[in-house]
Amino acid sequence: MWRRTVHIFSKEIGLDIIKQVSATSLCFYHKQMDSTEAAKKAAAYKAVDNHVSNNYAVGIGSGSTVVYAVERLAARVKQDAMQIVCVPTSFQARQLIIQNGLTLSDLERTPELDVAIDGADEVDLDLNLIKGGGGCQTQEKIVAAAAKYFVVIADYRKDSQKLGEQWKKGVPIEVLPLAYATVIRKITTSLGGTAELRMAKNKAGPVVTDNGGFIVDWKWDNHGNWMQVNNDIKMIPGVIETGLFVGMADKAYFGNADGSVSERGKKIK
Repeated sequence: MWRRTVHIFSKEIGLDIIKQVSATSLCFYHKQMDSTEAAKKAAAYKAVDNHVSNNYAVGIGSGSTVVYAVERLAARVKQDAMQIVCVPTSFQARQLIIQNGLTLSDLERTPELDVAIDGADEVDLDLNLIKGGGGCQTQEKIVAAAAKYFVVIADYRKDSQKLGEQWKKGVPIEVLPLAYATVIRKITTSLGGTAELRMAKNKAGPVVTDNGGFIVDWKWDNHGNWMQVNNDIKMIPGVIETGLFVGMADKAYFGNADGSVSERGKKIK
């Protein structure tokens, strides 16, 4: 009887400890998520406030940080009676523009943009970017290239000394579906590393982009000249666009965990 009582008591204590540990872990997770979201918001708000003025044509990027940029744009339009038009880089961006009551345009009607604001999967010291974690890099690059000024917004986790330091999923490359196997073979034999077709998580088969393309993720061994690497990949038949944005960004804003925002401008050569 005594042993049974001790066993039950110990079991209850064990469960109580597990509950306490689980609650502590969950609380830490939520705090971390809260600080990350606050960092994204701070970067997005500062970028919009610093780079969007009345009568601007604005390129709207894709991803979680851009949600806050569109939120801030909508607030500025109402508060300051601003007139702006927005050009999306994806279906998600288009929906954000519509849902926030902003004026939707496209590159056919608005071929030149005053500024484009977009997120990134990673940013290095030279403002080279890896984008395409969400598979939208082709339209994102087209919109960024149409802008007079390209601003990147991200949280502190995306800030790196060199590409590959934080982002471990490789360079996303959009390809024609019929060419994915030949592109994988060509890129690995000519540039090294490994490449694989990105598979969907909620459906059978590969990820399909807004353009109807497939995504190949290339993990490189050791590279430094990203302009040359980008050009080499784009010369492979079947490649639509890469997720390497080299020499395109003019300014980057990084939201920090403490609520502050760090800035990085393009180096003057």
